[in-house]
Amino acid sequence: MPDPNSTYAHQLAGAPRRVISVKPVVLPAPAGRGEDLQVRVSAPATGGELPVIVFSHGFGWSMNGYAPLADHWAAQGFLVVQPTHLDSRTLAVPAEDPRTPRIWRHRIEDLTLVLDRLDVLEEAVPGLAGRVDHGRIAVAGHSWGAQSASVLLGARVLDPDGVPGEDMSDPRVKAGVLLALTGLGDDLTPFAAEHLPFLRPSFDGMTTPALVVAGDQDRSHLSTRGPDWFTDPYTHSPGAKSLLTLFGAEHSLGGIPGYEVAETTDESPARVALVQRLTTAFLRSALHPGDTGWRTAAAALESDPHPLGKLRSK
Repeated sequence: MPDPNSTYAHQLAGAPRRVISVKPVVLPAPAGRGEDLQVRVSAPATGGELPVIVFSHGFGWSMNGYAPLADHWAAQGFLVVQPTHLDSRTLAVPAEDPRTPRIWRHRIEDLTLVLDRLDVLEEAVPGLAGRVDHGRIAVAGHSWGAQSASVLLGARVLDPDGVPGEDMSDPRVKAGVLLALTGLGDDLTPFAAEHLPFLRPSFDGMTTPALVVAGDQDRSHLSTRGPDWFTDPYTHSPGAKSLLTLFGAEHSLGGIPGYEVAETTDESPARVALVQRLTTAFLRSALHPGDTGWRTAAAALESDPHPLGKLRSK
């Protein structure tokens, strides 16, 4: 990995900016959700034409998590929006709640609601109004959050007969970052197949450009396969995709949910730093055609004599 003090590393990351973060911003709940949607909005204190990243957290987390990513992206010039989904431990929705079977859909609807109300969120942060580029929007997510984000990119959930369900893709979304996204449903364990039937995706229609990030030591109790299960979103989706496989990484990919978090069993600041740099470079290039940062970052990883991962693109 490049020396973090090198000229190249600073050029790749860009000069970090001071960040303003506001929470909770509350959006009224649509029918059936029950709880109003609480959102955290983070943005650089200065600058205009800010591209947008809507980030979907993993199971049990909330708008308060994923500081290693959210803070970094905001400091690099993105508006980062983090909704709190109904499965968050902060809301304590019981398993027997009648909304539970639809939480996976509520998650996707949360992301769509954020896109619908970007103007409200923009007004909620002092000094942000008029600085957001509503034409440059990306979604990102980790684990279940990546599954939620992938649907806006064109992935679809299969019904019990294997027929793709509703198309909930969103043309406003121009790119995605999918971190530790689960693979095909044919490889679910019996428990997962019974209790998590929405984990049966088709990636055939996931045409929006995306970076898939997987750990080569990520072994899920939901799958009968090994870590290669998490590469399915890359393998089975058409064109304009890249796959970053992190060496030695488990499901937290080195600690992206937060610093010194109990769930992180593969803590690696260097690995997290690589995810920060490559996701930033990918999103800049995907949202600003002509930006060469992604090619530069990919070339640096390929030429690194001691790489922390490998990159493939198609």
